[in-house]
Amino acid sequence: MKLFAIVLGTLLLAASSWITVPMVPVPMTLQTLAVTLIGALYGWRLGSVTIIAWLIEGALGLPVLAGGAAGVAHFMGPTGGYLLAFPLAGALAGWLAERGWNGSRPFLAFLAMLAGNALCLLLGAGWLAAMIGPVKAITAGVLPFVFGGFLKSILAAAMLKVWASTVRRR
Repeated sequence: MKLFAIVLGTLLLAASSWITVPMVPVPMTLQTLAVTLIGALYGWRLGSVTIIAWLIEGALGLPVLAGGAAGVAHFMGPTGGYLLAFPLAGALAGWLAERGWNGSRPFLAFLAMLAGNALCLLLGAGWLAAMIGPVKAITAGVLPFVFGGFLKSILAAAMLKVWASTVRRR
């Protein structure tokens, strides 16, 4: 059952990666939406394992990263910090969800999703800052994504609410 969940999660992550809004140096995708949802739905442990499995698929050359990209080079370039932050963001969202910040409490679920998105931006910008400097990293790697992260957090919380309502009815 867990293997099936991991495969399903990596497929969801791949699909979320192909939905791209072109931006430089880092494209905006639905990846953080999928990362935080997987963390919240799977829990921090299985969520992290699933996200790491997806990253390994990308590193091995499967076209599962943003825009169908693949290869180790993406982990060394401007996107590296964001990619490496994903398991931590999923773990944070999952850890919070396990403590009640889930679809049963939509505002707390929103905050958990927002925390996961913020962690991705923080760690990704830290990596990017080492390459282009802190001011440019914030300007190019954080600010353009704040509003999208906020919207994706609302959407993820709404999806968790629907999931929780569906599970309760069964």
